[in-house]
Amino acid sequence: MGQSTSTAAISSRREINHSHRPKSKSTALICPMQHLEDNDDCEIIDGGDPDYISELPDECLAYIFQSLNSGDRKRCSLVCNRWLRIEGQSRHRLSLNAQSELFPLIDSLFSRFDSVTKLALKCDRRSPSICDEALVLISCKCRNLTRLKLRACRGLTDAGMEAFAKNCKGLKKLSCGSCTFGAKGMNAVLENCSSLEELSVKRLRGITDGAAAEPIGPGAAASSLKTICLKELYNGQCFGPLITGSKNLKTLKLYRCSGDWDKLLQSVTEHVTSLIEIHLERLQVSDVGLLAISNCSDLEILHLVKTPECTNIGLLSLSERCKHLRKLHIDGWKANRIGDDGLIAVSKNCGNLQELVLIGVNPTKQSLESLATNCKNLERLALCGSDTVGDPEISCIAAKCIALKKLCIKSCPVSNQGLEALANGCPSLVKVKLKKCRAVTLEGAEWLKNNRESLAVNLDNGETEQQDASASDGAQENGGVAEFPTPAVPSQMAAAAAAAVAASNMAGSTSRSSSMKWRLGLLSGRNLVACTLRSRYMSKTL
Repeated sequence: MGQSTSTAAISSRREINHSHRPKSKSTALICPMQHLEDNDDCEIIDGGDPDYISELPDECLAYIFQSLNSGDRKRCSLVCNRWLRIEGQSRHRLSLNAQSELFPLIDSLFSRFDSVTKLALKCDRRSPSICDEALVLISCKCRNLTRLKLRACRGLTDAGMEAFAKNCKGLKKLSCGSCTFGAKGMNAVLENCSSLEELSVKRLRGITDGAAAEPIGPGAAASSLKTICLKELYNGQCFGPLITGSKNLKTLKLYRCSGDWDKLLQSVTEHVTSLIEIHLERLQVSDVGLLAISNCSDLEILHLVKTPECTNIGLLSLSERCKHLRKLHIDGWKANRIGDDGLIAVSKNCGNLQELVLIGVNPTKQSLESLATNCKNLERLALCGSDTVGDPEISCIAAKCIALKKLCIKSCPVSNQGLEALANGCPSLVKVKLKKCRAVTLEGAEWLKNNRESLAVNLDNGETEQQDASASDGAQENGGVAEFPTPAVPSQMAAAAAAAVAASNMAGSTSRSSSMKWRLGLLSGRNLVACTLRSRYMSKTL
């Protein structure tokens, strides 16, 4: 295809293509809207080349737009009226500044974005937020809303939440934080939204203090609720009837909620035995609560974070009945109430354990050896702030943990000698993360990397980070971190080279300039979509 193609030929081909284009638009992604004139679409792009993108159906453009980030979508919407319309009607997720000034803009905003199903309304704590009237208007414009996030919307009351719930009965996920409506508004949502699956509540200010607090029940959502998360609630126990009545509840997360939770956990586990995941953080819960949780025989994930009243006894009773446990996170808060006895009980009863995170817990070689011997599927292990984890314990892990893939060691008395054991042990190990281990030097990390080239080693001896770790997360920090990444294997290098050659042949002399324009943010919306199509074509052909 050269530059000799005549304008008449291009025009005739345009007429043929337009004649075959279907006149009715699919409503899967695009809602009906007034037809725009063809003059809104450009037929020739820079350099006189034919604009094939204009021939794409609206559904294809909408699909491409959905693969772009928010900034690129905004730039694409400025290309022409057609793209503006398609971008607006294909946007399902929207986040708005929920200050009071938003109210007069709601009608025009949701006339353009009329297919929104996931909406976030966030307000600065120092600014006045939207009121009930604004939320009701939004609910009238977005009756297909399935997810709503409210942050610091202090102008909303129980009446506004009730009106919203009646208009958006298909809501599946509600997350609210630092709002001032109370139990009546929450009950209205639960009564009207029978498809609600996830509920997250943080710092709900409108709940009455003391015994006069109105209980919050499951309502029509009793069968649909799968996840409940409560954070920093002074009267969190008024949600007790909700938790107890959610008979199909799978995940329960309780963070920094005041009150004694032992009795409530007993009541919950008597009625709800389908729980698979439980998170308890900075909660007043003891071995009594752990014994109650043991009724959930299908439990797979348990987080005990800074619950100092939980001891080895409670962990023993739980492990005897929750034999399907796969992930266990314990932050002992240096209380020394969970140690070898509890960990040995877990190792003997929970053979399917895959991930173990111990923070502020002091395991010894005895419990680590038992875990390595009995938990053959242990793939991720994190040991943080443990005074008893030194070189002998690391050597034990290296010799016994055959399936281990990721190891994180933080603030432990480990030295270069422990790294030597890792060079020859743990045959499945792919990543080691070392943080604040003073006796480990850069030379030791380099030696480990050189002797085991397939291993990714991350060393950080910085002083500023808070003590927190997860065996499943990657090395995200860059400041003060020495990283020794794994080199690309030959097959990966060959594939990358083939992709580069093919892309060069396809893009020709414009590839370098397009890449530079992309970096500088100068790439036009039309060319942006062309690059997206090209990259998708390349990924499929390679």
